Amino acid sequence: MTYEVEKKFAVPGLRRVHESLLREGAVERGVIEQSDCYYAHPATDYAVTGEAFRMRRVDESNYLTYKGPRVTSREEDGRTKIRREIELEIEAGEAGANQWSSLIEALGFRPVLEVRKCRSELALTWRGTSVDAALDEVTGLGSYVELEVVCDRSEVDSAQAVLSELTRVLELGEEEPRTYLEMLLESKERG
Repeated sequence: MTYEVEKKFAVPGLRRVHESLLREGAVERGVIEQSDCYYAHPATDYAVTGEAFRMRRVDESNYLTYKGPRVTSREEDGRTKIRREIELEIEAGEAGANQWSSLIEALGFRPVLEVRKCRSELALTWRGTSVDAALDEVTGLGSYVELEVVCDRSEVDSAQAVLSELTRVLELGEEEPRTYLEMLLESKERG
């Protein structure tokens, strides 16, 4: 099973972090626009279980992603998100997205909210571990940095330790435990 170990940070701007990542040996992979449509399960409250189901659109590519509930590790700090992730590439283009949306909704799922972001992607090998870095400008939220390691369950603790050390080196400050979806829903409720 594949797990993602992820840390997220709100930052006042992305330039300093971008330059720091490059100094540490990160390689730029490009800038993309992402649109994530999150769905509510017909019988399970994902807000309670901590799960997520979405369709992501990146240019003409489309992906369905299920994220399981958070799991704990020996190194758990209460903020780092550790959970199972299953992502499948589906038919490309708007027609493919529309067909899959129709199927998902016919099965009883309902769209909740769309999260839009401009993401600069970088790859870094840190202490022998492959780390994905995302520098995000999230519509309605601001600037964020995500650091992620994808690994087997047996590697979760070491992945978390690697990310904690990289976080200190990059001087990222306090971790944001909420997802973009959670933050946008909270903002919507307040506004």
